[in-house]
Amino acid sequence: MSRRWATAIVLAAAVVPRAAVLAAERGAILVENVEKSDRFARTLVASGTFGFLPGRPSGYTQPLYAWFLAGLYQAFERHWLVVGVAHIAVAALTALLVFELGRRVGGVEVGALGAVLATAHPFLVWHDVHVNREILDQLALAAVALLALLVAERRGALLALGLGATLGLAILGNARLALLPLVLAVYVAVPLRPLRRSLVVAAAVLVGAALVVSPWVLRNELQLGCPTITTDVRALWKANNLNTRDVLDRGGWIDDVPEPIGAPPWPELAADLTLAGKPTEVDECAQARYYRELVLDFWRDYPREKARLAVQATSMLWSPTFTVEGDDRGGAVGLARAVVEPLFMVLVYAGALVGAFLVPRRFLALALLLLAYNTLAAMAFAGTVRYRAPFDFLLAVLAAAALVRGFGLARAWRRRALRRV
Repeated sequence: MSRRWATAIVLAAAVVPRAAVLAAERGAILVENVEKSDRFARTLVASGTFGFLPGRPSGYTQPLYAWFLAGLYQAFERHWLVVGVAHIAVAALTALLVFELGRRVGGVEVGALGAVLATAHPFLVWHDVHVNREILDQLALAAVALLALLVAERRGALLALGLGATLGLAILGNARLALLPLVLAVYVAVPLRPLRRSLVVAAAVLVGAALVVSPWVLRNELQLGCPTITTDVRALWKANNLNTRDVLDRGGWIDDVPEPIGAPPWPELAADLTLAGKPTEVDECAQARYYRELVLDFWRDYPREKARLAVQATSMLWSPTFTVEGDDRGGAVGLARAVVEPLFMVLVYAGALVGAFLVPRRFLALALLLLAYNTLAAMAFAGTVRYRAPFDFLLAVLAAAALVRGFGLARAWRRRALRRV
């Protein structure tokens, strides 16, 4: 297969099914299950304030996706076609990065098949055209994986700086990735020969990430009073309290966990109350400290319950089926989620296990590091399909290596059989 044909196939696999879903969903993507970044984006475009209300700055979300939406709304308008087409373009770019990653791992066929498997993921085909910040997580993580592999091979300081900057953007999109630069700095530095070059490359990764993240942290320090990526520590508390496990066992999500008695209104609720004629102020930094203390108290006082939550989160993260009842829908979407998605993931898991024995050790180490990091993050926070899906391209490349090897063996067997005839 030529690289040109492979690229065309990958783009078609990314664009065509998502365009069909977008045509079916249309305006619903701006109405149902809309990520709160949309509200930040609309406020930013209307008033220049990054927050829920004009003139009231907030750090209650990671900013990257809100900036992305604000750019679309400023340049065009808030319309389902604008958002949907932009999301499809991001999905297509992600697929091309996965193709390049797979091509470097096992050749054009592995790259093409890995990218097709990754982009044809049933959950992502539907999820990618809706308003969700994971669309940028996928793009950032695919770029991070490709750059990490290149840096590990070439040991270039400038390339390592680019990897760090990309990691910084990924962190601004998903705060759970905050420690990933440390992990990948070690990855690109090993083996430590020559020692000086390894240390320079590792340092460049950390510097690149810091340069990108620091301005946002400084903004929060100046405008809110605390140096942080996000003040939404309440989300961490929702995943770490005595009610969480029962709620998740019933098929609910952490948003269904009851609030602690006497808790202050969180920024979004305070904004809603203000708009309803009940002016409500909130100190986001104080609230972040409040929920942080609750989490630390829970971890210290109930270690066994936290261990049970960690096991539950891991199970939910890696389950091929949907574990949250709110994710279920009827019709074709419901059928795809109940049957097609689990079957697809079981096949990918099986293929990835075989492919792990076929790919270069450097890529296998990278894939295992990233997947392990995501699992540990879920154990600390919570696990669900949408938190795993941005990392599934790694499994797709592994599975593609197994399938391509299988196809090759089948062709060789067929040729031998024909020669005997």
